[in-house]
Amino acid sequence: MKTRKIGLVNYLAYGSGDFLGAGTTALTAAWLLYFYTTFCGLTPIEATFIFAAARVLDAAISPLMGFLTDNFGSTRLGRRFGRRKFFILLGIPCVFSYSLMWVGDMSFWYYLLTYLAFDMVYTMILVPYETLVPEMTDDFKQKTKFSGARISMAQMSAILASFLPGILLTAFGKNNPISFFYASLVFSVLCALMLVFVWCFTWERPREAWSGAALRAEEQKKSLSFSQSMRRLTVELSSTLRIRIFRQHLGMYLGGYIAQDVFNAVFTWYVVFVLMQEASVASNLLGTMAIFQFIAAIAMIPLCIRFGPAPSYRMVVVLFGLSSLSYALLWYAGLSDVYALLLLVSAAAGLGRGGINYVPWNTYTYIADVDEAITGQRREGIFAGIMTLTRKASQAGAVMLVGIVMQTSGFVSGQSTQPEAVSHTILLILSCGTLIVLACGFLISLRFKLNLQTHRTLCEETARMRESDRAMPDITPQARATVEMLTGMPYESLWGNNNIGYLNRNKPAAPSLEHVPALNSTLNRG
Repeated sequence: MKTRKIGLVNYLAYGSGDFLGAGTTALTAAWLLYFYTTFCGLTPIEATFIFAAARVLDAAISPLMGFLTDNFGSTRLGRRFGRRKFFILLGIPCVFSYSLMWVGDMSFWYYLLTYLAFDMVYTMILVPYETLVPEMTDDFKQKTKFSGARISMAQMSAILASFLPGILLTAFGKNNPISFFYASLVFSVLCALMLVFVWCFTWERPREAWSGAALRAEEQKKSLSFSQSMRRLTVELSSTLRIRIFRQHLGMYLGGYIAQDVFNAVFTWYVVFVLMQEASVASNLLGTMAIFQFIAAIAMIPLCIRFGPAPSYRMVVVLFGLSSLSYALLWYAGLSDVYALLLLVSAAAGLGRGGINYVPWNTYTYIADVDEAITGQRREGIFAGIMTLTRKASQAGAVMLVGIVMQTSGFVSGQSTQPEAVSHTILLILSCGTLIVLACGFLISLRFKLNLQTHRTLCEETARMRESDRAMPDITPQARATVEMLTGMPYESLWGNNNIGYLNRNKPAAPSLEHVPALNSTLNRG
């Protein structure tokens, strides 16, 4: 695909969009449970139920949004504003709904409804936003730089989300919930400004760059009735999980992110109820993590290009796992009052978390390329919808489970001290709970083989497929082995010659790929 000239402003513009995704998520993950149980009178189960209820809604909203943004280009608004960027434009005034979540002393139903409202806004913006990189370029290095810009900007927003509540708590008093409202208002304004930046300096793949198969698919969509469209949505959603490399990608993504959800859910409680420190100390430690997450995100760009995503992922998983264990070891060793040690562990945790955040969103931008080789279509939206759905569902499940365990252990809302059993439960969740989930992601990454070399071969062969359209071009044995390894299918079954996806559903299934010829050591690295 011929792309426009991509400059620094384009990388920064795209990256700035994750002020919404990362900034609000960081503030919510680190502080919302604490806010609900300290200033709103909610029990841990009530507070975590709000997260879970939002995920039930997401079960419909996220994949529907992915389906909608894939198919919005044929509408008048889609042709005028873009099938992806229309929803980003629509979401700019809606981001101020985030601040409504952070008003103290309201009812359970108020907090439930405001959380659900913002969650829908978040999905409406983030799903199309996540599709933009594969729309703008096919180049591996450019995608890696876009992902680096996104994660770097995300970590900058996380730094702000970590330090800002502590600063405001010091200014307005530790028992004043207005601090959190002002923090959320800062993020609402920043997110609106950043989304304007995204709108101005990003673009979508032009129709003339679509393959013949993709154009035919677009025409067929117009003739579908409502019931057929809903059937197609169901088939398309389920078909994403038939893409082997996407399943592996999801495993790595969820392994790293759920581990952070578990860690975030109890970290403020760890500082306040185990270390018996002020909430501002938690803010400082989280801020230290966020600074080193930013450093790690920048360092991961050359690391992923040099070694590949999977080996880089395993390095940072080990680092974060050891760091999370160290928090508990410091307390049991009687060293948790040494602030310098806490800062050191937080810095190491930040390096691990920054790398974990970078790798999945870097590799996601290549999944649609593998899918195009399999289906002959561009389905970035449907993959983004599944990513958002699984991410939010897993986060809700993890946080809900933490809430149940904490309440069972004897946690009492609104109290400045907690029973000793609660302290041990917090330490167990912070260390062992985090480690178990990280181990799952580590094991899955051992099977992930996409890297700079294998992706380049895939793109070259996909470009030849686009040019030949319905005919399968000749291919060298080494390139064939690479493409079959990434797609998990025989070469003859690619480019829509299988039953994956709605438009291909009546075709014969691809035969089992019993053996993929061994690749040389260079291609097999990763």
